[in-house]
Amino acid sequence: MIFVDTEEEFDWSKPFDRASRGTSHMRAIPGAHAYFAAHHVPLNYLVDHPIATSPEAIAVLGRIIEDGRSTIGTQLHPWVNPPFEEEVNGFNSFTGNLPLALQEAKLAALTEAITTAFGKRPIAYRAGRYGIGSHTLELLATLGYRVDTSMRSGYDYSREGGPDFSAVPNHAFRAGTMLELPLTTVFTGWGRRGGAGLHRAMGMLPRGHGIAARSGMLSRVALTPEDMPLHEAKEAVRIAVGEGLRLLNFAFHSPSVEPGHTPYVRDAADLKAFFGWWGEIFALLASLGVRPASLDQVIAAAE
Repeated sequence: MIFVDTEEEFDWSKPFDRASRGTSHMRAIPGAHAYFAAHHVPLNYLVDHPIATSPEAIAVLGRIIEDGRSTIGTQLHPWVNPPFEEEVNGFNSFTGNLPLALQEAKLAALTEAITTAFGKRPIAYRAGRYGIGSHTLELLATLGYRVDTSMRSGYDYSREGGPDFSAVPNHAFRAGTMLELPLTTVFTGWGRRGGAGLHRAMGMLPRGHGIAARSGMLSRVALTPEDMPLHEAKEAVRIAVGEGLRLLNFAFHSPSVEPGHTPYVRDAADLKAFFGWWGEIFALLASLGVRPASLDQVIAAAE
């Protein structure tokens, strides 16, 4: 399945900015959606506050979900999500670091904005920057959410003040009443059994991650076309399927469907490569007998 971080445009090289709320790339979403639909792949759009309050974005996404398989979920970017009480900085960009009452108020405001915009309460959630906190799942349950996908298997954001997902597995699991669907991350290379621990150790060496990857020892591959080379992604898929992983969770950011908004798609050539990546991955998945699934299908299977 594929979750789309459906969010505002901002300069990835600059500090977080409350005024960055542009949504002009939404004009390119229908064409991108048609590409995935042609491959019979539903998309799960996790929208944040600038998207949920943009008339153009609401109109675009409202038409798209008429396919009956794609969905609208929630993504919380606290720096552009009211109420605004916290200082805008890196630490506070992880929602789970905010005071509990403020976390609750922001999540409630966003949930209501999405419900108003699309006429249906969202049931799937991702914390922006994967900034889940110790109370996130409890807050989600009280608002009727059933699925969380805030955990990024194999990644550690603790140096930035965020959560550590090094020990989080790839498989779907229950966390209280919530169905957790981690973003799939696969370690490839002859040292892949060392996993997150070896990856962390190599990161302590000068250019350690690059040396590990170039030597064929270890690469950490998340299932996304953004900064993940195609040949490595294909190997990650083969390993995951070969080891019996039943659900592959892919992701990308919505601004990447139009050049100039993310560092991953800067021009027309990058955009062509972006869709080419997906085409190659879809062909590989089909050859391995892996089928696309909607959110409803995954929930039904889990139950």
